[in-house]
Amino acid sequence: MPVTATPVPILNDNYAWLLRDAATGATAIVDPAEAAPCIAAIEAAGGKLDLVLLTHHHGDHIAEADKVQARFGARMVGAAADAHRLPKLDQAVKEGDTVKLGNASARIIETPGHTVGQINYFFPDGAILCSGDTLFSLGCGRIIEGNAAMMHASLRKLAALPDETLVCCGHEYTVSNGKFALHVEPDNKALQARMSEVTAQRAAGKPSVPSTMGSEKAANPFLTAKDEAEFAARRKSKDSF
Repeated sequence: MPVTATPVPILNDNYAWLLRDAATGATAIVDPAEAAPCIAAIEAAGGKLDLVLLTHHHGDHIAEADKVQARFGARMVGAAADAHRLPKLDQAVKEGDTVKLGNASARIIETPGHTVGQINYFFPDGAILCSGDTLFSLGCGRIIEGNAAMMHASLRKLAALPDETLVCCGHEYTVSNGKFALHVEPDNKALQARMSEVTAQRAAGKPSVPSTMGSEKAANPFLTAKDEAEFAARRKSKDSF
C-alpha cells in the first residue's frame, strides 16, 4: 500500500501536499504556508499529522508552517543547510538522508538552484516526488540564489527518477509554463498533447498537477535541453518571456 499525495491549494497559486502512508495512516504535509486550508484538509483526512516537510525557506512555503505544526504536534523537517532560516527543525536533513512516514521512507535530494538550500523528497513507495520550486510541470524554478550549472545538475538528478514518478510541485504554473514551452519547441508533439490535457483540467477547475516524470522528460523544455548551455539560455529567456 503506497504513499498517496493530494494537492491542497493555498495562497494565490501555491500547493501544499498532503501525504499519507496507506499502510499505517501516518500523514505529512509539505510546505503548509497558509494554515487555515491546510488544517482543514488535515482534519478532513482524519485530523492526524505526523510531519511537516519543508522544501525551502521562501515565505510562500513556510509562513504559517509553525501554526500547522503546533495545531497537531507534528515534527518539522527541513534542510540542515537552511536551518538558520527555517522554523525550528526537529529533523535537519541533507542529501541521501531518509525521513520515515509510517512504513514508508522519503529520500532527501538536494536540488540547489532556485535557492542554495532547496531539498526535494522522493518516496519510492508510491513514486512521489515533492519538488517544491525546483521542477514544475513544463517548467523549473527561477534561479535566485544559485546558478545555471547548479539548477541544471539538480534537474538531471530528478530526471533520473522513474518515469512513473508523480511530480508534486509547489505552484500552479503549468499554463504559463506551457506557453513558453511551445514558444521554444512548437513542434513537440508530447508538449502539444500535454497542453491540451492541461487546458481541459484547468477549464474544469482541476489542478494540472501532479504530472509524471516521463511526461516532463518528453515535454518540459528545461529537461529536453540538450546540455547546460541550452538550459541556461532557455532559463534566461523564460525570465523575460
